Amino acid sequence: MSDTDLDFVPFGESGLQTSEMQFGTWRFGRETEAGNLEIGEDRAKKLLDAYAGAGGRYIDAADVYGGGQAEEWIGDWLNERDRERFTVASKIYWQIREGDPNSRGTNRKNLRHRVDEILDRLGTDYVDVLYLHRWDGETPTRETMKTLNGLVEDGKVHYLGASTLTPNAWRVAKANEIARAEGWEPFTVLQPRYNLVDREIEGDYLQFAREEGLAVCPWSPLGQGFLTGKYDREDGLTGESRAAESSRFEQAYLTETNFDVHDVLDEVADEVGASPAQTALAWLMHRDGVTAPIVGARTVEQLEENLGAAEIDLSDEQVDRLTEAKGGPYAKL
Repeated sequence: MSDTDLDFVPFGESGLQTSEMQFGTWRFGRETEAGNLEIGEDRAKKLLDAYAGAGGRYIDAADVYGGGQAEEWIGDWLNERDRERFTVASKIYWQIREGDPNSRGTNRKNLRHRVDEILDRLGTDYVDVLYLHRWDGETPTRETMKTLNGLVEDGKVHYLGASTLTPNAWRVAKANEIARAEGWEPFTVLQPRYNLVDREIEGDYLQFAREEGLAVCPWSPLGQGFLTGKYDREDGLTGESRAAESSRFEQAYLTETNFDVHDVLDEVADEVGASPAQTALAWLMHRDGVTAPIVGARTVEQLEENLGAAEIDLSDEQVDRLTEAKGGPYAKL
C-alpha cells in the first residue's frame, strides 16, 4: 500500500475537482511490436487498486486502448465500487473498422456511435470527460461542437476536452468561440504532451489555457521513460540501449541536450532525496498553468514510486534550475 495520499485540485474553472495526479491506462491490453502483452487484466486491476488506495480518483482512458479492453477492465473494476467517487475520461478519434472511413474522426455519426460503445464497455451511463484524441480537419468545427453539446445535453458526457493539439491551441479557441456564441458546451480541459525535455507548449499555449481558465493535464510527463534515469549518456548515444531499437525515440530523446537536462535532474533528485522520475513529476506539478500530470506504470511498484512525487517539495531555486536546464528559448519561460 502506498504511503502517498493524493490531494484534489481545481479542474480549471469547471467547478470540478481532480486528483493532483491522474492515472493513465494506455498500456492496458496493449501489445508490443514483438507481440507481448504489456499489461493484462489482472495487473491492470491491481494498478487501479494501488491508485485508488493512494486516494486517486481520476482514470484516463481511450476507446482504442487495448482495442477497447482497457475500458472493459475499468468498467469491471468500477462495478465493485462507488462510481460517483471516480472521474473517468475517454477519447475518440482513430479509425476502428477497416474499410470504413466513417469510423474515424469527429463526424456526428462516429461520435454518437463511439460514445455509446464507450459507455457500454465502461458499464456506466455517462463519461465524466470526453476528449477528442486528435483534431479532425475534415469535419466542420461547428458540426463537431454541436454534436458534442448534444451528448452533454443527453447526459452521456459531462465535460469536453482536446488532446494533443500542440501547438494549435487556436483550434480550441475557435471551437469555444462557436460554442459560446451558440450557447453550447465548450472545451474545459487540454491534454498536451509536456515534460522537462518536451517543452513545445510553453509560451502561447499555456498562456491561452491560463487566460481561458482551462485545465491542463499533460501526458508523457516522463518523456516516454527517458526521465526515469534508466538510460545513460554512453549507452544511449551509442545505440546500445534497449530504447535505441526505436530510431524515433533515439532521435527525439537520446541527445546531448536532453542528457544535459538529465544531469541537472539527477542533481536536484539527490538534493531532495527522490528518484529522477519523482523529481521530474514534481517539477511538472510546480509549473504555473499545469493542473495534474497523467501518470502510468507497468507495475504497482513503479506506480507507487511515481505517485510519491506528490510528496516532493521543490524550492523555487530548484524549479528554476530544472526549468533553465533545457536552455535556448525555454530558459526564461
